[in-house]
Amino acid sequence: MNFLWLVVPVSILFTGAFSEDVSRPNVINIGAIFSFGTINGRVAKIAMSAAVKDVNSDPKILGSSKLNLSLHDSNYSGFLGIIGGLQYMETNTVAIIGPQTSGMAHVLSHLANELHVPMLSFTALDPMLSPLQYPYFVQTAPNDLFQMTAIADMVSYFGYKEVIAVFSDDEQGRNSIIALGDKLAERLCKISYKAVLSPESLASRDQIMNELVKITLMESRVIVLHAYSQIGLQVFEVAHKLGMMESGYVWIATSWLSTVLDSTTVSGHAAKSIQGVLTLRPHTPDSERKRAFSSRWNKLSNGSIGLNPYGLYAYDTVWIIANALKSLLDHGGTISFSNNSQLNGYEGGALNLGALSIFDGGKRLLSYILQTNMTGLAGHIAFSNPFRYITHPSYDILNVIGKGNKKIGYWSNHSGLSVVPPDILYTKAPNHSSSNQQLYSVVWPGQTTVKPRGWVFPNNGRQLRIGIPYRVGFKDFVSADENNNTVRGYCIDVFLAAIKLLPYAVPHKFVMFGDRHKNPNYAELISKITSNVFDAAVGDIAIVTNRTKIVDFTQPYIDSGLVVVAPVQKLKSSAWAFLRPFTPLMWGVTAAFFLIVGAVVWILEHRMNDEFRGPPKRQFITILWFGFSTMFFAHRENTVSSLGRMVLIVWLFVVLIITSSYTASLTSILTVQQLASSIRGIESLTTSSDLIGFQVGSFAENYLREELNIAKSRLVPLGSPEEYADALERGRVAAVVDERPYVDLFLSTYCRFQIVGQEFTKSGWGFAFPRGSPLAMDMSTAILMLSENGELQKIHDRWLNKKNCSLQGSEQDSDQLQLKSFWGLFLICGIACFLALLVYFCSILRKFKRYLPEQSEPSCQSSSRSIRIQRFLSFVDEKEEESKNRLKRKHMAVLSSSHVQELQLPSGTKRNEAGIFPEGHDSGTYFN
Repeated sequence: MNFLWLVVPVSILFTGAFSEDVSRPNVINIGAIFSFGTINGRVAKIAMSAAVKDVNSDPKILGSSKLNLSLHDSNYSGFLGIIGGLQYMETNTVAIIGPQTSGMAHVLSHLANELHVPMLSFTALDPMLSPLQYPYFVQTAPNDLFQMTAIADMVSYFGYKEVIAVFSDDEQGRNSIIALGDKLAERLCKISYKAVLSPESLASRDQIMNELVKITLMESRVIVLHAYSQIGLQVFEVAHKLGMMESGYVWIATSWLSTVLDSTTVSGHAAKSIQGVLTLRPHTPDSERKRAFSSRWNKLSNGSIGLNPYGLYAYDTVWIIANALKSLLDHGGTISFSNNSQLNGYEGGALNLGALSIFDGGKRLLSYILQTNMTGLAGHIAFSNPFRYITHPSYDILNVIGKGNKKIGYWSNHSGLSVVPPDILYTKAPNHSSSNQQLYSVVWPGQTTVKPRGWVFPNNGRQLRIGIPYRVGFKDFVSADENNNTVRGYCIDVFLAAIKLLPYAVPHKFVMFGDRHKNPNYAELISKITSNVFDAAVGDIAIVTNRTKIVDFTQPYIDSGLVVVAPVQKLKSSAWAFLRPFTPLMWGVTAAFFLIVGAVVWILEHRMNDEFRGPPKRQFITILWFGFSTMFFAHRENTVSSLGRMVLIVWLFVVLIITSSYTASLTSILTVQQLASSIRGIESLTTSSDLIGFQVGSFAENYLREELNIAKSRLVPLGSPEEYADALERGRVAAVVDERPYVDLFLSTYCRFQIVGQEFTKSGWGFAFPRGSPLAMDMSTAILMLSENGELQKIHDRWLNKKNCSLQGSEQDSDQLQLKSFWGLFLICGIACFLALLVYFCSILRKFKRYLPEQSEPSCQSSSRSIRIQRFLSFVDEKEEESKNRLKRKHMAVLSSSHVQELQLPSGTKRNEAGIFPEGHDSGTYFN
């Protein structure tokens, strides 16, 4: 018992020590399904074989186990590819690399789901291979959703709105183009035509020729080619023969072209046919491992084919499987298979379906694959769950030039287009702003660096059908000459002038729209563009919100906006009309300042100017007379003091401004501004119950009803200027609401009406084109050129600058002049008066103290204060000359008295400046 107790633990110990070797199989089978005659198939075969060899040579990966890679050549056949997948699942295969095409991936993924065999593909990149439907299918390279996003960003970056897609008619081609259409729509672009080609083994040169001939007859010149290498090169050769590789065309090829350029030598006619093409290549950052593998490549391939990014993805895919198997085995997993009970009835036969077995560890192996976080030859490898794509997908953008290609930038899912490598951008915050998108210059087809316009008029002989409103009123804007079947008018001349500035011909014909009895409805005219009845609409068409939702407009060629037109009548004469220029407050402040200035000048002149002296009644009249006489500069009193003259100069300047403004305002009121209306604008019109006229077909009707909630019963349709005038004069309507260009033309003839209020909408007139039409942008540029060179104004003057009467009376009465317009002048005058009075009173106080020294005063303090005030007022009222004479006489008397006393002075006395006093006593002691 004791012996057994000692032996058993030892045996357990050794079993645990060698359990890893015991549980690991000697050989682990993986398979690969490719068409090894293709470029990617040849590269993948070499790269996968090298990866298996490197894995098996490193015991740290699978230990004693070895990977066994089986290769199955589908030889361009989906059927053979499916057979190969079934064979692998009969032979205990733990993972399948491939298939090469998305069509086979869709079928084989159902088998993988049932038998729990992970499938990893770096070439079947259909964006519709959903991990929800195919959980055992993993794409180890960025799928085509990101490639199509990059193409959409390029199309938007270069300013194109429409593209033509040429693609192979298989799952990956169709689904990738659907993804492209979605990404273009997000950028307000679209696919205008889809040229579908048969799959690679079935496409013929004649089919390619027929599709490209159709494309030459179409408008768009931006072509996206998504195909296999064999078909793609044929497309370019045929396009070169048809002249489609010349200037004016834009070709964008998906990554198949960069694969051809990296792995094969393109020369001769094929090389010439791809010059100027833009293409994408999966971005793989530079590293030591990548450089080392690239140096090994010539030896591995014997120089038969060049390495491309998909070779790196093939190498990394083998390592993804190897690392996942290592994790599976290290965590106690086993490589075991069990029979599928659902297939027990299919045993026997050439294809023994009963031999298909379920990989017991398939689910765990799949989880380890999805947890991959490694750095491979193609860069960092990790999968973003639940979508299962390589994180940080990015592409190089190449421009085919000469015998090679030029890298013009990068695209990354992180920041869009950039000239900075994605490896650096991924260390910064994402930035997809339009200002951050950048590429280097491109050499386009035809060896030109000038960006192609990207579209032309369809070469199918059809002219543009341009709808023209058939107007019955205001024919200066648009009119039809029935004699020679031509159209004319201001709008037509602007359109024709803009067409002449375009760098290409625009074949077109004008088609009149309307019943010739009333103006057509412009909303219906615009709707004809969306229904393809017209290719454009030209005329006096206002750019309003509802219309911009369905069509594209050019730059406005004339400003517009709704205004109110009302009849006018002469203002009744009034005996008090002369008071209208100023507001009551302005009159009051002005009168007050006349009195203030008169009083200030009287104070400054009273002591030295006899004209400002006399009895109180006379002085009061002088103050009133002098103040108000300055209004007419008719004051007779002279000012002699410097302060008085300063105040008067400032005040006369103020009076000059006030009287000039009053004269101008009164003249305007009595002459120009003699018109008035009971309606003051759209506010007073909407609150009233008056009838309102509008022009038939204009957007004014909908605006009044929908925006201003005016009842339909109040709206009266009118068609011509004559109807306007008649309705306003007869009182059928109180006012007419119409667009400013019509109103200006109307008022130039009918001067007895006026615009009241301000424009209450702001818009303009433009030419309408279908949504996304590139002609709208080019015409906008041409209109701006017409405006800059003055031609637009000349056309306006030729048609609309009619001066049959003065339009001065069409403006609303000006407001009265208010105090806020003149308070600065009054402030200056007030400051001048205050400073003058301040200086004057300081001078008076100084003189008062000098000429009238204090005399003996009563002891009562209140009596002393009143006496001083009385003496000061008497001093101020006293004429300055009399004050000086009295002081002089007093001084002489004091001197005489001092001289007499000096002759009789006893000893011990002294004399000072104030007189003679006993020695030892001051003047104060003496008087006390």
